[in-house]
Amino acid sequence: MAEEKKAPIGVWTTIKPFVNGGTSGMLATCVIQPIDMIKVRIQLGQGSAASVTTTMLKNEGFGAFYKGLSAGLLRQATYTTARLGSFKLLTAKASEANDGKPLPLYQKALCGLTAGAIGATVGSPADLALIRMQADNTLPLAQRRNYTNAFHALYRISADEGVLALWKGCGPTVVRAMALNMGMLASYDQTAEYMRDNIGLGETSTVVGASAVSGLCAAACSLPFDFVKTQIQKMQPHAQGKYPYTGSLDCAMKTLKAGGPLKFYTGFPVYCVRIAPHVMMTWIFLNQITKFQKTIGL
Repeated sequence: MAEEKKAPIGVWTTIKPFVNGGTSGMLATCVIQPIDMIKVRIQLGQGSAASVTTTMLKNEGFGAFYKGLSAGLLRQATYTTARLGSFKLLTAKASEANDGKPLPLYQKALCGLTAGAIGATVGSPADLALIRMQADNTLPLAQRRNYTNAFHALYRISADEGVLALWKGCGPTVVRAMALNMGMLASYDQTAEYMRDNIGLGETSTVVGASAVSGLCAAACSLPFDFVKTQIQKMQPHAQGKYPYTGSLDCAMKTLKAGGPLKFYTGFPVYCVRIAPHVMMTWIFLNQITKFQKTIGL
């Protein structure tokens, strides 16, 4: 009987970081979705944050801010589940190899890069569905795809363009995720250790402070890659059937030539406002979920 009781505990210990990571990401997305929608519209050239917000409220109503929420939740259920769970396992293995000592920053960064690549590969289809659903109302009526939800988008993309089209733009998505997670995950662990061990802050102050640093680092590292990824995923073929970009590198070079380096930081204030709070809330939700599980013995 004793052996039968050990198996479920072992399984839960393994999947726990994945379940907690995905849940915290989904809760954060429910709060951040309107800001994310505004960020996408700004990157698509529809104006400033204020003008985009006013236009959306006037022409599309409040519900437009939550268009693509199902895809956003699906993205977190795949992407964040995989990246946070992978990071936890990778850092645990690395810590074991380091005799339980705190990991140096470069090892945390490598774990973050790897976890970001894993998460982005798993979550790329949902990310593509989310971008297309958010950008749909910006297209002419004849070009709109009119997806009803994330699963309808995935089905239509598979049926119309082939299954491999679900990973369209996967390259820049993975690169962007690697940059974001290197900034987000490594900086959070490093800052939390410093605040806790060197400054002596309490748990709440440590979590909030480390989360804020983590969000800023994630935004600064990832926006150029996010800009390229968005352009690739939302592009439409010209009348001659050719796409404006042949790939992420071509998109980056044409963008650099047309608008200079700062073009990649189009919408940075809104992007930072969107990324940093999402990162902060993900960490805070994760901390609260973990504390709750400890109180009930999980």
